[in-house]
Amino acid sequence: MPAKPAASRPAVIFIATKQEWIGRSLESILAPLGYAVVTTYTARDALERARRIRPDAIIVDAFLPDGDGRDLCRQLRARELITPSTPIVLTVPQSPTRRDRLAALQAGAWDCLGQPLDAEELAAVLAAFVPAKLDADEARFEGLVDDMTGLYNVQGLTRRAQELGALASRRRLPLACVLLAPDSGVEAASPDVLAAVLRRIAHVLKAVGRACDAIGRVGPTGFAVMGAGTDAVQVRKLAERLASAILAVPPAASEPAPSLQLHAGCVGVADFHAASIDPVELLLRATAALQKARSDPQGGWLRGFDEGAAEN
Repeated sequence: MPAKPAASRPAVIFIATKQEWIGRSLESILAPLGYAVVTTYTARDALERARRIRPDAIIVDAFLPDGDGRDLCRQLRARELITPSTPIVLTVPQSPTRRDRLAALQAGAWDCLGQPLDAEELAAVLAAFVPAKLDADEARFEGLVDDMTGLYNVQGLTRRAQELGALASRRRLPLACVLLAPDSGVEAASPDVLAAVLRRIAHVLKAVGRACDAIGRVGPTGFAVMGAGTDAVQVRKLAERLASAILAVPPAASEPAPSLQLHAGCVGVADFHAASIDPVELLLRATAALQKARSDPQGGWLRGFDEGAAEN
């Protein structure tokens, strides 16, 4: 079970830098803001200490004495030494270029800043990232997050869906839900294969979904995406876009994952304020549409709740 976030402790900022004076400089900036600062000077030490420290944010120098900072970012993520919601800020010795920022993001960092660091900019970045990480920790402790995928579980999805429903109702926005699942062969696979497939799908959904969407795992292999501002027509395009993104990502060479086939159900309403359903009913209708797609004798993979014909 996840450890309860310590609300009374200061947020911990873990710094991996090649220069001791940089560590001292950052501590002089961050300590007065209420952060606890832990500094290391090698990638190897950072990997050994990260899990024990349980940092709330990490600042990594792109060039460390024993390795590349981007590789350190990748290892921290891949070896699950930190939570998926732990922000990493990569620093480079000059004003970051577009190439620098893309490389940082692809390595698992959330931002890329140039040196010397601007104290005001760093403080603003951490003020944005750290509360989100602490909020995710609290959600995990309260049992709102699925441990395997890092997405909402059914309880968390239901809570977030109610919030989206309230927003859509107040603003008279459309509200829609897509439910995707791999074919039944995945459920029959070994636990390791099943876990690899589910993590891959979750990773893609987190990458391509909007920050305002409610994304969660439903049942053994289902994934729901609920979003305001998406109507019954747009929800089909959303389902197609999500499925295409998932199928475009091949399994890692180390993962014995089978070829992936998806089914999807979708439903949307144009004005949620005027609709006679709640967000949970919307999710149930998407579930019913998914079942239609799974049992379609014509082999259609995508079905809407109200449609009779299959989508091939």
